[in-house]
Amino acid sequence: MGFLHLTLIKDKYAKSMSALENQITLNTDRMLLKSITPAIINELFKDKNKDEIMSYFSVDEAGFQPLQSMFEQGMEAYRVTTFYFLLIDKASNKVLGECGFHSWNRPHQKAELFYSLRNDTNKRKGYMSEAVENILNYGFTELGLHRVAALTAPSNDASIALLKKYGFFKEGILREDYVVNGINEDSVCFSLLKWEWKTIS
Repeated sequence: MGFLHLTLIKDKYAKSMSALENQITLNTDRMLLKSITPAIINELFKDKNKDEIMSYFSVDEAGFQPLQSMFEQGMEAYRVTTFYFLLIDKASNKVLGECGFHSWNRPHQKAELFYSLRNDTNKRKGYMSEAVENILNYGFTELGLHRVAALTAPSNDASIALLKKYGFFKEGILREDYVVNGINEDSVCFSLLKWEWKTIS
């Protein structure tokens, strides 16, 4: 029993240590998209110091705090996890933003898409469109997703246009769904199903 217990611990440790080695990289015209999972974040915080982690994610002190919270508080719950990508510019090797899936529920084959660019100067240059297309395809073909939802502010015309470009269907309004500066705001709910993606991809 002791040997079996030790073997299980060693196997679990080996699996955790291989998270970065198993990192997924998607190649687009202008970017490398590198996957970030709870296992990768845990591995980085266990093996790297603060400065190394900040350099890896290209963040300052303010950007480090959410990562630390992810590590300390966890990114996974029963049946639900997170899988997203860093958007890295090939020319400069700088991180432009993030895009991927949170609230990923494996048994029910669904997740919510999120995306953000860190610098306004990179907006309206097609970076996010380039990333979303590849990440949606990865989600439907490799992660086994059947449904992808996306929420955006009613006033965010660029985000709504991006979702419509890739065939997302407007389902309706989630009233006072999230808080911005202490104010409860509405969200527009969009969704895309796997069979719909197949018809446009």
